Amino acid sequence: MMTSPAAADGARIVRAACPHDCPDTCAMQVVVEGGRAVRVQGRPEHPSTHGALCRKVSRYVERTYHPQRVLHPLRRVGPKGAGQFERVGWDEALDAIAQRLSNIASRDPQAIVPYSYAGTMGLVQGESMSARFFHRLGASRLDRTICASAGAEALMATYGGKVGMHVEHFAESRLILIWGSNSIASNLHFWSVAQEAKRRGAKLVCIDPRRTETADKCHEHLALRPGTDGALALGLMHELIVNGWLDDDYIERHTLGWPALRERALQWPPERAAAECGVSAQAVRGLARDYATMTPAAIRLNYGMQRARGGGNAVRLIAILPCLTGAWRHRAGGLLLSSSGWFPVDRAALQRPELLAGRDPRTINMSTIGDDLLREASPGFGPKIEALVVYNSNPVAVAPESPKVVQGFAREDLFTVVLEHFLTDTADFADYVLPATTQLEHLDVHTSYGHTDVLINEPAIAPVGQARPNTQIFRDLAARMGYTEPCFAETDEEIAAQAFGGRITLAQLRQQGWVKLPLPEAPFAEGGFPTASGRCEIDSPRHGVPDYLPNHESPTATPHLAARYPLAMISPPARNFLNSSFVNVQSLRDIEGEPLLEIHPDDAAARGIADGAVVRVFNDRGEYWCTARVSDRARPGVVNGLGIWWRKLGLRGSNVNEVTHQRLTDLGRAPCFYDVLVEVAAAPAVR
Repeated sequence: MMTSPAAADGARIVRAACPHDCPDTCAMQVVVEGGRAVRVQGRPEHPSTHGALCRKVSRYVERTYHPQRVLHPLRRVGPKGAGQFERVGWDEALDAIAQRLSNIASRDPQAIVPYSYAGTMGLVQGESMSARFFHRLGASRLDRTICASAGAEALMATYGGKVGMHVEHFAESRLILIWGSNSIASNLHFWSVAQEAKRRGAKLVCIDPRRTETADKCHEHLALRPGTDGALALGLMHELIVNGWLDDDYIERHTLGWPALRERALQWPPERAAAECGVSAQAVRGLARDYATMTPAAIRLNYGMQRARGGGNAVRLIAILPCLTGAWRHRAGGLLLSSSGWFPVDRAALQRPELLAGRDPRTINMSTIGDDLLREASPGFGPKIEALVVYNSNPVAVAPESPKVVQGFAREDLFTVVLEHFLTDTADFADYVLPATTQLEHLDVHTSYGHTDVLINEPAIAPVGQARPNTQIFRDLAARMGYTEPCFAETDEEIAAQAFGGRITLAQLRQQGWVKLPLPEAPFAEGGFPTASGRCEIDSPRHGVPDYLPNHESPTATPHLAARYPLAMISPPARNFLNSSFVNVQSLRDIEGEPLLEIHPDDAAARGIADGAVVRVFNDRGEYWCTARVSDRARPGVVNGLGIWWRKLGLRGSNVNEVTHQRLTDLGRAPCFYDVLVEVAAAPAVR
């Protein structure tokens, strides 16, 4: 284990990295005294972390030593969902799991489904040994779509990769559009850069249906209707065209397909865009003028806006904007949604797809797990799902349309194994719960999707209780399944050493804890996009010319549904949680208070709802009980269900995903969490 110099009081300081699903990927240091972690802090030397951690991760010691942490393997003894378990030994648990999986695999290994996402973003504890295990088994593949795949596919289609600006250069921008992001809550270190730009005279504009904490601090806020971002982008393009604000040279040399989109954009004058978005035509014109004339102009796009039917096309349209004005010519101009495509990760070395040995298993979309767990075997679907192995995720809480997810997990004939830190909503339905290590207890290496540094995480303490790293659990299962390929014997350090194909080594990472990628400061000043053509592909070979697509559910797209459920609902994250992580950390839950639904005063008055009243949020899929916060943070006609609470910690065992649906986005096969119609009614107070 590599540590930095000892603290003055004799404590050890261990270099670490934040593992969570956040663009900041902070460099951390863990203070250890007598073998016990006592503090987690931001590394002051790391340029983007600069010593600061968010409130959530600063409580990581509390989470690691939580009194309800799972410290031993558990076997279910009560009904599924009751959370009743008995302690068993590791050998007994692993033997039973391996035997059950072997029996299922003897019929069809595709009946076994892994379910994981970004509980850790690490390359070692995320998808390395686990992927090797499931490839060797021949299990179903998992399409990991639940967060970002619509935007990711849009960037791939347009730029050829998940690439963009350097976050530090936003400090030099004169205009910053913060689009679909509550940066104060979900991208704290970008926000500090944006504040520096503001101090230098930059204008900050927030584009978001909700009046977020970030919107409060910006010069201007456009509260557009959910899912109408593509219409706004087309309206901006219209103004760039008719006012002669285009960089024709950049368009000619570094884009493909502009004429077709130009004709489409000319059909979206500000009045039409404004009517669709629910903002004023003057606001559209003013934003276009600012974007064209306040150079360099930069866009910090985030994933909230792509969680609607047309989210992928909307990202494509927004990503084209800096090419039309030539904003990419400046290092402080352009766009950042994700920087993850810059990293030279050798995923084949980590995951070993050759272990499939020519097999081509079916793919299950994690966003439709509710429907898929309830399907019978068929030629089109394949075998009925007989087993789930869940790690780095909590699908009973986070997957859409949770009434169906719960029904599927409650099947008595479904064998479920969960690797976890706590008895989450999902773990309550497990047949076996296996205790996993936290970030303080294992080795990992991390990339980022908000900056361009690779970080190392050294284990600071020994595993608490009988917890084991994900990698060790899958090694142990592989041995019991008889898998003898050498890759299953590799240590975590050997896996980490393969992560970048030798281009970045562990020795380099251990020198200071991180390595910055050597990239151009203005990556697309002269084009050179990582597409096949080297240009921004406006007319994508696979997806054609982007267009605005209305929501699956909206007053204009589905008026008959809106007659019964007239309120649009989005479900942005609660500030003190990260997806469903940290919900059970008492100090954070005390700050967050209770599950809330923000509702505009006009909508509340029309329904006789008072601030602080318990309400029932409902549609044909289910009902969610929570407390109403009457507030102008919600725009008229839209309610904000702040998530994601564990169901068992919410009112009546519900959370916001009771009312979301499983229909998918235009690109990326992703869920439409912010594309939902509901009604809200006052309800008797319950606790």
